[in-house]
Amino acid sequence: MGRSLAVVYGVLSYAVFFFSFLYAIGFTGNLMVPKSIDAGTPGGFGASLLINLVLLGLFAIQHSVMARPAFKKWWTRFVPEPIERSTYVLLASLLLFLLYWLWQPMTDVIWHVDLWAGQILLTGLFWAGWLTVLASTFMINHFDLFGLRQVWLHFRRQNYTHPSFTMNWLYRFIRHPIMLGFLVAFWATPHMSSGHLLFSIATTGYIFIGIWLEERDTRAFIGPQYDEYRSRVPMLLPSFRNRNP
Repeated sequence: MGRSLAVVYGVLSYAVFFFSFLYAIGFTGNLMVPKSIDAGTPGGFGASLLINLVLLGLFAIQHSVMARPAFKKWWTRFVPEPIERSTYVLLASLLLFLLYWLWQPMTDVIWHVDLWAGQILLTGLFWAGWLTVLASTFMINHFDLFGLRQVWLHFRRQNYTHPSFTMNWLYRFIRHPIMLGFLVAFWATPHMSSGHLLFSIATTGYIFIGIWLEERDTRAFIGPQYDEYRSRVPMLLPSFRNRNP
């Protein structure tokens, strides 16, 4: 693939991702999107449960398998390395759109908060969670995480180097602020339907599996420095002690 075409491909993949990210906010919050998590006519409980679990499983499998170093080593025999990350991001985003499109509403009410103060609190936590997700990507390397840095370096004929391991901002207090943001965003709602509960439980389970896989790969790549970081900085619950690099 030519360098200019690789940049175009990377930018388009990023645009698809960013739209899927914005749609995820509307989907989980039932906000201003054509199809949200509780929108539509409910079908049979068993069929809806099965379809939704398959959709969640497809995303989880793709997102986990394609991120593993062994798969990347095999995958880049067919996909040029400069666009490997962009391809991963694009496929994950397309699977999210498939989930949005085919998601079956399950509208039985698990809880509903009528108290005005409770609604404000939970809605505020919802938005804080999504803001934490986005902000945390910039605290590491947003453009590397989503493939833009790779195609840009390729365009400039520069070799790719992994970003250095740093402890910036929230990463000084917790190891996985992105995942914490997702957890808060998925669970903080004044109206929890059975479908939303299924989504929250499934994604929470996947987040903890993903953290385990990611830390295993990171320890293998970085070595003792990451072990020392893990010994001082908790995984998800913030700590304000022993945070110096």
